[in-house]
Amino acid sequence: MKNAVAIYHVAFEDAGTLGPVLEDRGVAITYLQAGRDDLSPALSADLVLVLGGPIGIYEIDRYPFLKDELAIVETVVTKGIPVVGICLGAQALAAVLAARVYPGKQAELGWDQLTLTEDGKASPLGTLEGLHVLNWHGDTFDLPTGATRLASTELTPNQAFSYGPKVLALQFHVELPERDMERWLIGHTLELAKNNVDLAQMRNETARYAPPTNAASRTLFNDWLDAL
Repeated sequence: MKNAVAIYHVAFEDAGTLGPVLEDRGVAITYLQAGRDDLSPALSADLVLVLGGPIGIYEIDRYPFLKDELAIVETVVTKGIPVVGICLGAQALAAVLAARVYPGKQAELGWDQLTLTEDGKASPLGTLEGLHVLNWHGDTFDLPTGATRLASTELTPNQAFSYGPKVLALQFHVELPERDMERWLIGHTLELAKNNVDLAQMRNETARYAPPTNAASRTLFNDWLDAL
C-alpha cells in the first residue's frame, strides 16, 4: 500500500488520527474536495477515505455533485479497493450498498458510550470497548444487506458496519484529535446553536474522553489495515 485518497467535504474534517497511522506505514494521503475536485484518482488508490460533512448524502437536488461522488464510491467498493467511511462517508457507503439513509429522530451531538456487538468485539473495533466516542450527526441509515453490524448507541442502532474485509463504515468520530475540537466548534457553530449544545460541556468531555479514544483509534486503524 503506497497511496491513499481522502475525499473531504469541509476542510476541518480531515483524516485526523488516521493520518499519522498511514504516514508511519509510508502511505501518502492525497486530499480531494467533493464538489470541486475530480474524484477519479480514488479509482486507482490503494486506500480510500470518505470523510464527514454537514450535508445529507441524499440531498442530491441541493448538491448535485453527490451523484458523481456516490458513483465514485460505488466503483471503489465494486473494484475491491479498501475504503473507510466516516460519518457522511459511512452514509455514502450505506447508500451505495442500497440501504436507506434518512434523518434520525434527533441530532446526536456529543460523546456517547459505544455498545459493540459480538462481531464488533471480535473486530478491530474491539479496542473501543468501554470507551466514549464522538457523535456529530443528524442522519442515520439502515444496515445494508450482507453487512455486519459492529456497534450502536441508544439513539443510533447502526453506528458501524463492515461489508467484507475491505469496507469499514463508522457513523461516529474516533479520528478527531483532541486539539482540533475548537475547529469543529467554530465550523459547526450554527448546528451547535440550533441544538442548544453546551460548548463548555463539549470541551470538558473532549478533554476527558478524547485522549483514550484517540489512542484506541490508532490501534483500530492499524489492526484493520493489518487484516487487509
